[in-house]
Amino acid sequence: MADESPLIRSLRAAVAAAPGDVPLRLHFAEFLLAEGRNDEAVAEAAVALQHAPGDADARALMVRAMGLPTTPATPMPPPATETPAPAPTPAPDEPAPDAPTPSFDWNAAEQQVQDLVGPRFLEDPQAADGDGTAGDAAAWDVDAPGSVRLADVGGMEEVKDRLEAAFLAPMRNPELRRLYGKSLRGGLLLYGPPGCGKTFIARAVAGELGASFLTVSLSDVLDMWIGASEKNIHDIFETARRQAPCVVFLDELDALGAKRSRTHHSGLRNVVNQLLTELDGIASGAGNEGVFVLAATNVPWDVDIALRRPGRLDRTLLVLPPDAAAREAILRYHLRERPIEAVDLGKLVKATEDFSGADLAHVCETAAETALLDSARSGSVRLITTKDLLGAAKQIKPSTEPWFAAARNVAMFANEGGLYDDLLAHLKRKRKL
Repeated sequence: MADESPLIRSLRAAVAAAPGDVPLRLHFAEFLLAEGRNDEAVAEAAVALQHAPGDADARALMVRAMGLPTTPATPMPPPATETPAPAPTPAPDEPAPDAPTPSFDWNAAEQQVQDLVGPRFLEDPQAADGDGTAGDAAAWDVDAPGSVRLADVGGMEEVKDRLEAAFLAPMRNPELRRLYGKSLRGGLLLYGPPGCGKTFIARAVAGELGASFLTVSLSDVLDMWIGASEKNIHDIFETARRQAPCVVFLDELDALGAKRSRTHHSGLRNVVNQLLTELDGIASGAGNEGVFVLAATNVPWDVDIALRRPGRLDRTLLVLPPDAAAREAILRYHLRERPIEAVDLGKLVKATEDFSGADLAHVCETAAETALLDSARSGSVRLITTKDLLGAAKQIKPSTEPWFAAARNVAMFANEGGLYDDLLAHLKRKRKL
């Protein structure tokens, strides 16, 4: 505003830069109140109360800014020379004279300022004026390098060996990489049945590399405004380049990068086109140095073939249901804080072949429900036993079976270029062909 003092302008800019700083906002509101801008002071105090609902200073400032009466002061005691009169005894149905009385109607205050204060959280990431300007790249959440390593993944030695040979060894050994002319371009596509730990493995890879981790799903990208979805993808990769080394994890790639020949909506086709551009590093002069792209999908046959071209997601890794060692580790994890008694993990591991990690968690949950119900009925607590767990395993069908039924046809009749040779070999070992 043109008539604002330099101090007010400076404070307004400081509050805009740190919207969650409650003391700063209250300091600003005090200056507004001193200049007679009561409405603006009320709005600032209301925002402060949204961030800190119990702040006494914010409440007191709100009362003053709205011109409401404060709590009456406590009367002074009579002079020492006078004999104080005895306090009257309250009637049984009357409140004690020193009982606190409400001094401020907060509901009325909220109704009075509701048009002055905007929402604390925005449901739509777009700009308030609706011009389709997406948030800048700094708005994307990037997880710091985590402590999860491949050693934390139980069993699955074949998956770990493939990751080491195809992805991790060249990155850990830059001298050997230069000697053999090994390029770091391209990414890795994890595929397999749902619930088998593809996201956990991706986080473990980021931990092995000491890299930041940025998860991308369809809801993070799609936008109602024309061109905003493509800008979101560009912003994501720009954030990853600035945070390098960084692992960009494209979750549910079949939704984000579906085959353009089957996509009737032009917006989704443009999303795939932008994703291809970012994977090639064309939009950045420095390329994607230090940006490692991992993707996961349950249906790789629905992913646009251009995404799997050399230099993009050109390496694939089949993540199968956990093997015996992995199942034991998963069961131990889900039973670690539950009351169990003499559980035979060997029997349970044999009874849960082809179960996904999510299925194993469901087995433990179902067994716990059985023991809890028995305890409630009998009135005495009993522990979870092997019988409970085996009974739960018999009730639950592996969720991987429908996936293998669909994947079998793909492996047999749509294995162009040997894309699914590892899946075919697994089905032959399991005698599912």
